Order: sequence, then structure tokens, then C-alpha cells
Amino acid sequence: MAARIILITALLALASLVHWHSIRVLSKTFASLTTTQGLFVVHAAVSVNGFACKNAKDVTVDDFFLAGLDKAASTANELGANITRQRGTTPGPNTLGVAMSRIDFAPFGLNPPHSHPRSSEILHVAEGTLYAGFVTSNTAQGNLLFAKKLKKGDAFVFPKGLMHFQFNLGDTEAVAFATFGSQSPGLVTTANALFGSKPPIPDYILAKAVQLSKTTVTWLQEQQWLDIAQEYGQRSNA
Repeated sequence: MAARIILITALLALASLVHWHSIRVLSKTFASLTTTQGLFVVHAAVSVNGFACKNAKDVTVDDFFLAGLDKAASTANELGANITRQRGTTPGPNTLGVAMSRIDFAPFGLNPPHSHPRSSEILHVAEGTLYAGFVTSNTAQGNLLFAKKLKKGDAFVFPKGLMHFQFNLGDTEAVAFATFGSQSPGLVTTANALFGSKPPIPDYILAKAVQLSKTTVTWLQEQQWLDIAQEYGQRSNA
């Protein structure tokens, strides 16, 4: 019996130690914490996904409202496409696991191959005709392309993490809306990541990987790779 009591006491002491260690870790995570009679008080705004949390009493209906998705973004760039991002303009969806964006296409405009590491995507074509598709991860048959011509009213699903694209097949403008299952889907534009990383991937590695000469790889790395999503450069949230 005495041995059992000693064991229980030791376990309780260990649990208490782990508990206080966790609190100490949390205290380093949140900006400035002090204790008042055992209660922790946050002195700086708590940030989630890069946005400060709002006090519940300060929340208004406008925090869940988004206007302006009827307005086309300029497609006067090398790709002939542009993206209007919802994330960052409306705080309400933060932590709710949803996001959306509008994609505008000039005639024969392209939303280049890219992927979203944290979310699948549903694309809805509102105007025009698009050719859209995704490439699977490695299989015994290779990397398979699933692509389809989409017309107004059609929708297409891009699985989480897989490289995909959209191309305007028509000689008129096109518009699509993308919805995501994460408030922060992330974005990796394939060419930008491969040839525009900072610092650059060594040319001898890329030359061997893509089976091109070092001269060609160096030329590709010298190009200005366009980011039409403006993921981290605000313009006015695929």
C-alpha cells in the first residue's frame, strides 16, 4: 500500500511539472504574460494566422461581409490573369476554415501551374471557357493529368496539394471563383518556386533535375517571375 501511495504521489508531481512547463512555453508564445493570483493575463493582442483576434464585443456584421467581387482586376500583365484575394480583407472567416478568390482572365490568359499545400479547391466558372486540370502525385503510370474544358456554370475540383492550372480558351474575357477548405490555403507557384527562389537553387542541381543546360537554367533564374495572386503583397486572395 505504501509503495502504491508513493507511486501515485510521484505521478501527480510529474503531471504538475509537465503542466507548469506547458504554461511556461505558452507564456513565451504569447507576447507578454504575467500572473495575477495564478491567472495569466495577455498584454498584447493574440494573433492567429497572422491576424489579431478581435474582442467579441467589438465584432460587427461587416466582419463577415465582403464587397467588390463583382469588380474585375486588371489582366494587363504577361500572364493575362489576375486574382482578387478575399483573405485579409474580411476578418470573420479567419479560423473558420474557408476562403475564396476571384480570378480574371484576359483572352488566352493563364493562371499558371501552382498548388495549395493546405487546402483542396473548387473552381466555378462564371463567364467564358476555361481549360483546367491538375497533375497527380507519382504513380506506377507516372504523373497523370486530369484536365477538362469548362464552360459557364461548370465547376471543377483540385485536390489538396496537387499542381493545377487554368487557361482561358476563348478570345473573350473569362471569370472564375475559387473556394477553399482553409482560411489559409497557401500558394506555391511552380515556376516561381523552381526558378525564382531566394536564394536561388544551385544551377547544377536544377540543370540535372530538369535536364537543361546550366546556361538555360541561369537564364530562367534571371527572369522576373510574376505572382498574380499577390500572396504577400497586398493589392486590393487560387
